[in-house]
Formats: sequence, C-alpha cells, structure tokens
Amino acid sequence: MENTPAHVLPAVREIINEVKKVIVGKDEVIIKAILAIIAGGHILLEDMPGVGKTTLAVAFSRAMSLECRRMQFTADVMPSDVTGFTAMNRSTGAFEYHSGAAVCNLFLADEINRTSSRTQSALLEAMEEHAVTVDGVTHRLPEPYIVIATQNPVGSAGTQLLPESQLDRFMIRLSIGYPDPASEAQILKNKRSAAEISDIRPVITAAELLSIQKMTADVYADDRVYRYIADIAAATRSSSEIELGISTRGAIAISAMAKATAVLKGRDYVIPDDVDYILPSTAAHRLVLSSHSKNISDAEAALKNAVSSVRVPKL
Repeated sequence: MENTPAHVLPAVREIINEVKKVIVGKDEVIIKAILAIIAGGHILLEDMPGVGKTTLAVAFSRAMSLECRRMQFTADVMPSDVTGFTAMNRSTGAFEYHSGAAVCNLFLADEINRTSSRTQSALLEAMEEHAVTVDGVTHRLPEPYIVIATQNPVGSAGTQLLPESQLDRFMIRLSIGYPDPASEAQILKNKRSAAEISDIRPVITAAELLSIQKMTADVYADDRVYRYIADIAAATRSSSEIELGISTRGAIAISAMAKATAVLKGRDYVIPDDVDYILPSTAAHRLVLSSHSKNISDAEAALKNAVSSVRVPKL
C-alpha cells in the first residue's frame, strides 16, 4: 500500500463498509470514528445501553487486525487490573511483570464511568504516553494503540463524571443514538447476533494502520488553517458562556482530525471545511460551561456561539 491519501482511501472505505455490516444506519458515527483512529486518537462513546457501542469497537478491531481486549469497568476494578502488576517468580526469585487488560492494540473500556476515579486515572498515562508504569518501571504499549471507552449518560445509577483531564485525552466524543425505524427493522430482520462479528474480514494489518497514521500526521495545513484553529480555541476561552475552553491539547486534536478528514476526501492538504466538519465532536466535550449560562442547552450550542465571530480564512 503506497503511503498517500489517494492510495489509502480505498482501504479506509473498505474498513467503513465492513463495520457497516454490523452497525446499521449510523454511517456518520462510523466515519468520525475511523477519522479519530487514523488521526491516532482515542474515542469516547457516550450513549444509553444497547445501541451497539461495544459492537462498534470490536468491529473496528477485526477490520484492522488489531489485538483487542475488553474490560467491563465496575466499582471493584483496580488500577492494576488495567495496567498490570509485578509478582515474584518463586522458581527464579525475580520479580516479573504481568500485563494488564490495557496492554493491547485496541482497549475497549466498557462503561468507564462506573468505576472509581483512581482506576479511571490509571488510563491517563496509557492514553497520553502509550506506556504504563508499574512499580517504577515503564512498559511500552503495542503500536498502534487506541482506547475506545463507553459510558452511560450522566445521571444513570452508579455512574460518576470523568474528570476534565481525562475527557481532554479523548480525541472525540460520539453518540450512536437509537436507530431510525427503517434501520431498526433491518436489524430485526437480520437477527443480528455476536456471531456476525466473525463475518467482518480484515482489511489492513496493524502495521499498515500505523503507516496510515503517520501519513495522516504529515498532511499539509496552511499557516492560515493553523491560525483558524488557534482563533477558535481562543474564542472558547474568552466566551462568557464557557468557564473552561479548548486546551492546547484540544487544538492539536482538532488539527489532527482535520488532517484525517482531508485523507478521507482523498486530499493531501487541509481546508477550513475540514475543521468545521469535525469541530463539534472534537471540541464540545472539552468545554465546561459557566454557571450563569442559563440560556445554553448544551456544550455544542455554546461552542457554536463562541466561534460564530471567528473569521474563516480563504485559501
């Protein structure tokens, strides 16, 4: 596979088509998920139970030949269950590292907001540094490394908010939502089951995905595009409706997602429309609204208001 957008685009489209076999009527969610993956980011799926969050993650892992591990987060899950632990080998007398669930290519953290904040924070180093440190020793994680976390809506029994520091490490937040009646009827007709996951064929290897991620990072963006992203971030920080705006990490995520969008459109350069397309799903979850923002129903509305005056560059 040659390493240009034009050459990798057919493979990316094939991955999308494979995932669509088990996720019906949610093309936009699938597209934005693959954008985050080729941009090298992590994904937060926030939705009610039973809409296909876990199926989506497993489908991507199969289509990209990734080693996938899943952990159901509950109140009794310990940080060592995620990162691993060291134990003495009685036959040698040496301490050996035993890997945790997070040591894989794609880690599915199911219902991450049902566990303790201590366990949630165990993922921070893995997500940011692609490594885990146990008893003072750092262990590198396999590459590529992707975390797809799911969480039930805040307010569900037994859940607690993810801290802003951890939300900021997810490149995008997506909501699958209920299918429309036509799509749901098709799901019922197909009698979708876990066995259908096995029908998804591998399209690329993990090494090829890593190559695509590196190519995506090198997609060209004009200085005016970078300034456009910086102006958007600045607008959220100065908005009276927003207490905590887009961080520098968030601005970097917007840039990476815009480059991935260009790749999906077969271009090797970014245009402002790429930024606009991915902005809500990349930025809204990073915002904390002001306590006096009574007229704002959600973060996406506040984001739209904040950036409405930002000048769009003409390239």
